[in-house]
Amino acid sequence: MDWNSRRLTAILENALVEDRATRDATSYACIDANQRASATIISKQDCILAGIGCVARILDVYAALDGAVTAHYEVTTHPEIFDGVRLHKGQSVAVIRHNARVILSCERVILNFLQRMSGIATLTRKFVEAVSGTHARILDTRKTAPGLRAIDKYAVRCGGGQNHRLDLSDGVLLKGNHIGLAGGIAPALERAHRNRRGSQPIEVEVRTLDELEQALANGAEAVLLDNMSPEDVRRAVERCAQAQTPERRIPIECSGGIRLENVRAYADTGVDFISIGLLTHSTHAADMSLRVVPA
Repeated sequence: MDWNSRRLTAILENALVEDRATRDATSYACIDANQRASATIISKQDCILAGIGCVARILDVYAALDGAVTAHYEVTTHPEIFDGVRLHKGQSVAVIRHNARVILSCERVILNFLQRMSGIATLTRKFVEAVSGTHARILDTRKTAPGLRAIDKYAVRCGGGQNHRLDLSDGVLLKGNHIGLAGGIAPALERAHRNRRGSQPIEVEVRTLDELEQALANGAEAVLLDNMSPEDVRRAVERCAQAQTPERRIPIECSGGIRLENVRAYADTGVDFISIGLLTHSTHAADMSLRVVPA
């Protein structure tokens, strides 16, 4: 994860500007301008860490926005602390030594990123572990927080999941609305084959076994089984296996209504991928805190 990239720098800058971090009235009012402090980030629950690189970068971005920061910071972590590692309740994540006002002004933004990302990574790891030993891989979706897709999807990878499309340009996926407006699966596929850019694979969303037959008959190169029962998914996997040739392998994805309680049943059907929107749209932030003492 390149926290110095323009895209991620903009995300961090927007978060600091939103919080008016350089105009922290409370810290200005009661903390001496030259006071130094030591702050320890603590995990208050067992979780999977994601986003540790944002800590130092937020301090850099804050300094650029403020224009008056002259103090130098140190961010130290144990060699065994890195994105994707399992943290235990009470474990230290990182220690920041810096100007006290700066630490306090950046505290909430630092924790917001770490907690959201670690929450996503933790939930993702639960799904990954639930399908362990099967052929299935856990995917995310585009159901991310507006403006935070880059970090949401990175957090999924920290949890052991894989990224689906990063954006609308990243592959052709014919969903129900596309199919309806195009006049059905057959005309939608015909147009997609004729108009696609480059060699992007064409994936088709189907909701029934009859729609699967139409997709296979009209050149679908991958299929998304939407809101099917595990029994129907198993039948669909068997049907796709019959349609495959050495020259035509058809990746199979399923989605819709999949939770920790039933994800194993779907994985056992033989699907290649299981996409889960709640990894990023319904996750709970990991519980972390930042404890500050004079340095």
